[in-house]
Amino acid sequence: MRKNRSKEPLFFENLTIESAGAQGKAIAKHEGMVVFITGAVPGDVVDVRVTKKKSNYAEAITTRIVKPSVDRIPAFCQHFGTCGGCKWQDLSYPKQLEYKQQQVIDNLERLGGLTLPSVTPIMASQGMQYYRNKLEFSFCNSRWFTKEEVANDQRGEDKNALGFHIPMRFDRVLDIRECYLQPEPSNSIRNFFREHARVHGLSFYDPREHVGFLRTLLIRTTTTGECMVLLALGHEDVDARERILSELVQRFPQLTSVLWTVNTKKNDTIYDLDIQVFHGRDHIIEELPDGPGGRPLKFRIGPKTFFQTNPQQTIDMYRLTRDLAGLTGEENVYDLYCGAGSITLYLAAKAKHVAGVELVPESVADARLNAELNGISNVSFTSGDMKKVMDAAFVQRNGKPDVVVTDPPRAGMDEPVVRHLLELAPPRIVYVSCNPATQARDLAILNDTYRIDFVQPVDMFPHTYHVENVVRLVKR
Repeated sequence: MRKNRSKEPLFFENLTIESAGAQGKAIAKHEGMVVFITGAVPGDVVDVRVTKKKSNYAEAITTRIVKPSVDRIPAFCQHFGTCGGCKWQDLSYPKQLEYKQQQVIDNLERLGGLTLPSVTPIMASQGMQYYRNKLEFSFCNSRWFTKEEVANDQRGEDKNALGFHIPMRFDRVLDIRECYLQPEPSNSIRNFFREHARVHGLSFYDPREHVGFLRTLLIRTTTTGECMVLLALGHEDVDARERILSELVQRFPQLTSVLWTVNTKKNDTIYDLDIQVFHGRDHIIEELPDGPGGRPLKFRIGPKTFFQTNPQQTIDMYRLTRDLAGLTGEENVYDLYCGAGSITLYLAAKAKHVAGVELVPESVADARLNAELNGISNVSFTSGDMKKVMDAAFVQRNGKPDVVVTDPPRAGMDEPVVRHLLELAPPRIVYVSCNPATQARDLAILNDTYRIDFVQPVDMFPHTYHVENVVRLVKR
């Protein structure tokens, strides 16, 4: 270790990365202190610069890879290391899966204090690249310049960017030329908007002053080739808007849905905005297999609809969920946090009745449309606070549940909802989670009444540290 003179940065040298930890950071030890490191993978030997030091841990950034890990691979994206996504591109995929599986086990056993059966090997993603069906980009007049651009004095006069926000910087956006997350025409559409704006002198949004014309860009695609584009503007300019969207449609005549909105708020959310149709439909249609009579299930997806972002993995995860529910055609099923009814409709093919419950009214409206679209009648949907909605009248209408399926957001289930599950006491619960930490918290509450008999981690997001997990509980 180099000596730390007053006000000079602190460096640790020749640290061996032992494992991967929370949020994808690498873990090493220095003189008994745990060091969380950005820019390294397990097995690397690295020199680091310390950015935060406490009594029992430190955070650091890799400055030099002294000896690369045998599991280190070349990153395939030119933006890797600067962009905030795909943090594990430089780690071999088998090792990514290994650490994700261990993350699930650690959360359930250590945080939840739970006893687990043998955990089924993680379900690998079928696609390593172009697996997402939705991306959101930001226009910004304060482009983030990479270290190489600064070092080579390549900053130039163009300060505009269309891409992703730099982590922890709401006011800086990395200009993305090629992204490997979403299939074409995603990259071509984004690059079209940038070039059109440059040629016509359109202003990019200023996130500090809240001024500027072009603000955000949402692109959604389906496995069947449909594509939606939603352009959010900081203010109205009819001529500029008509020109850019008309040229977009001319350049990409295959677009199913071209939408626009004006957002004058100080945040980028679109859920409370009025969305206008410029071209085509106000929605796109995704199709997944295993619908009624062997037909595909169709899902109507609007600009505000929540839908799983890795469709190929979604198919396998939904099939697994239905299998774990153990349906014979005679069961009453409750689907909690049902969203637009995607899991509900998968379950309906093998259940007597499925009652979906969801807090967001717009999602319930989508769910009802999706049921109608597929000709599925053995489902019902209710909007509201779950701990209040699932009262005695609800149970009387929908029957006492034989199975409960729950797929909450990252925050997990509200504790009163978990307590209410204990009162409903279904024989089986299938818990689908995008956050094993909050899943562990909820399962701990259920632990006295239920035992876990199946655990299946699922990789929905390759090259990231995120992992989904599906757990089946049976009543003791």
